[in-house]
Amino acid sequence: MSRTLTQLLIGGLFIMTAGASTATMADETRLSIVNPPNLFDPTPNGYSTAVIVPAGARIAYISGQGGQDSTGGLSPDFAAQVKQAYANLGAALQGLGAKPDQVAKLTLFVVDHDMSKLGVLTEAVKAMFGDTLPAQTLVPVPKLAVDPMLFEVEAIVVLN
Repeated sequence: MSRTLTQLLIGGLFIMTAGASTATMADETRLSIVNPPNLFDPTPNGYSTAVIVPAGARIAYISGQGGQDSTGGLSPDFAAQVKQAYANLGAALQGLGAKPDQVAKLTLFVVDHDMSKLGVLTEAVKAMFGDTLPAQTLVPVPKLAVDPMLFEVEAIVVLN
């Protein structure tokens, strides 16, 4: 085999190996969503059963985001508060340099929860997260920190 051909083959193998290692590294920084087939499929309700965080990842915790707008105003409407709370969560993610697909876990706090509120919650979480649904817990509560608050969402985020 000629020297030039040998150098091309070695160079090609090096490039292929470097590309494979970059792809592997990218995969290692992604969250892995787990919805075991022997459990109820939670995705229609806007969440995943479990999320695996990559080894060595940095974690950020976002405090509960309520439905206050930038002036502190709070709508009396549950759906409006949920929409604003997710907008606030998006702004907090942006402040961290993170995206929704980096959220591993959400905890939702709902005042006077009843089944009629699930549709609003599912729509909001799917609008923000699409098919990359984080693990999630909904906690019904009698009230939140500020009396007119009806909803609050906190998040655990994996930073790359």
